[in-house]
Amino acid sequence: MKLHEYQAKEIFAKYGIPVPLGEMAATPQQASEIANKIGKPVMIKAQVHVGGRGKAGGIKKASNAWEANKIASQILGMEIKGLKVKKVLVTEQKQIKSEAYFGIIVDRKSKKPVIMASAFGGVDIEDIAKKTPDLIYKLEVDPIMGIFLFKARDLASKIYNDPAIAGKTANILMKLYRVFWENDCSLAEINPLVVTNENEVWALDAKIVLDDNGLIRHPELENLRDLDEEEKDEMEAKANGLSFVKMDGDIGCVVNGAGLAMATMDLVKHFGGNPANFLDVGGSSSPDKVVAALKIILKEPKVKAILFNIFGGITRCDDIANGIVTATQELKPRVPIVVRLVGTNEEKARKILEGIKMPTANSMEEVVKKAIELSRK
Repeated sequence: MKLHEYQAKEIFAKYGIPVPLGEMAATPQQASEIANKIGKPVMIKAQVHVGGRGKAGGIKKASNAWEANKIASQILGMEIKGLKVKKVLVTEQKQIKSEAYFGIIVDRKSKKPVIMASAFGGVDIEDIAKKTPDLIYKLEVDPIMGIFLFKARDLASKIYNDPAIAGKTANILMKLYRVFWENDCSLAEINPLVVTNENEVWALDAKIVLDDNGLIRHPELENLRDLDEEEKDEMEAKANGLSFVKMDGDIGCVVNGAGLAMATMDLVKHFGGNPANFLDVGGSSSPDKVVAALKIILKEPKVKAILFNIFGGITRCDDIANGIVTATQELKPRVPIVVRLVGTNEEKARKILEGIKMPTANSMEEVVKKAIELSRK
């Protein structure tokens, strides 16, 4: 779950990370009032869950409240990478002497949080990592022991020669790690962390991505979700107890279990097809969940065939089969469907599907090959 910059900065401020004064505005008039309250030149920053806001014209300077009103009226309503801007952050300007990047992610290889730092802030860190990886410094953090101040200072010293600046930055890193750890983040990022002409250090931008699996422990953070920015099909799937991620292919996949879903998509690619989605119906599927799954997949006009790959343990194959029957009667899909059902009540399920003449397969390889073949007819 992504947070907007203004939301991330509010969290940063609670942890003592220095962020410039600023507030969110939904209208030009509100932007003008906030700028007037700040009483200094401000930045008007589009609040959307994509990068490249500056290049798209979504970040501009305003020297006074009148300009803030004018610029906010230009930015509000514009589209950035397909997302309509409905909010802006009005925040005070800072005179920048230097910019750096600091971010924390989970490294799956080491199974530890990793703090990344680069003296090249304010740019796409992905480009730096790809072209000049030696310019990014990394610090692994033991998840049991946490971060030590001396290690944070050592990392900051690789970016700043001035011991005073390195010390201020180390303190910010300690707080950034607390943000990351205590809120179950998958990403906590400052880009850029700036040093001003007065040698002050400020988090000029803020980015937080929360791990959805940890939100059960943070109901107050769930309230920060911007439904206008979320993928509608993913939200519908979540409401129906499904896990769904849209992809670019043309073969719809309905699978029980995340690992089996990933293996199924890999096999689709292996045999020359392209999966249209990741969709996990879970371990104990009711027919209603199957209907909901097919409704979501059939919304995508690119889909040319749908495969079910069910390995029944907790999941009863006859539940899946009954769901398929109900879904075909209600939705009348125009694309072919092929089904593999193995496990609990599979023979009963096969008889159910025989009643509607639904093609079935005996193996994972067979169901994938059949789906690809049907998608090309």
